[in-house]
Amino acid sequence: MPHPLPPILSLAVDAARVSALFLLLATCGRADAGTTPVVGLPCEDCDVPLIGLPAAPPSQARLAPETEPGERLRLGGRVTDAQGRPRPGVIVYAHQTNRQGVYPGEKSETDPGIRAHGRLRAWATTGADGRYTFLTIRPGSYPGTRMPQHIHLYVIETGCALYYIDDVLFRDDPHLTPAVARKMDRGRGGSGIVTPERVADGWQATRDIVLGRNIPGYPGCTP
Repeated sequence: MPHPLPPILSLAVDAARVSALFLLLATCGRADAGTTPVVGLPCEDCDVPLIGLPAAPPSQARLAPETEPGERLRLGGRVTDAQGRPRPGVIVYAHQTNRQGVYPGEKSETDPGIRAHGRLRAWATTGADGRYTFLTIRPGSYPGTRMPQHIHLYVIETGCALYYIDDVLFRDDPHLTPAVARKMDRGRGGSGIVTPERVADGWQATRDIVLGRNIPGYPGCTP
């Protein structure tokens, strides 16, 4: 999950990273990406979802390759505005650990942000019905810890706002105790706690997203 920095240091780091981000995106293929401000601060890694952002992410994206070891997971949901209306064209970015609880990095990757997020990262764009889907595996807990299994999610409302929302957490995870759930489920973008269901080839889970919910400084993006 994102780890906020102390307020003064966070502001300095955010300012520096945002400045660097705008310089980077000047050469990016998405001409509108550089005009998408980060909100819901502090967030020290909210520039990473824009690095490598495809020009047209699909509504169903492969977050983990078919060859990735682990239990298969189909994670999807519906993205709506505060009035419950489906919102097409919203980009959802995800990254996660492998089944060992490690963010597998690309050794040849020079950008520290991408190395930190690992190679299990992807983007999905909501369709006309507001739905998105990631094909992946169930992540593992961080080695040697009682950290619950989780998948990080960020929302990109192009030209308006970029922000992280509550991690996907799994209700059947023994590490997700009531106390941990209260601490980690802050309602950013709605609740991140999902109830995984067994299916023929693994698991499926639904993480619906309410745009801007409990996001400080959210500007009220409109289609």
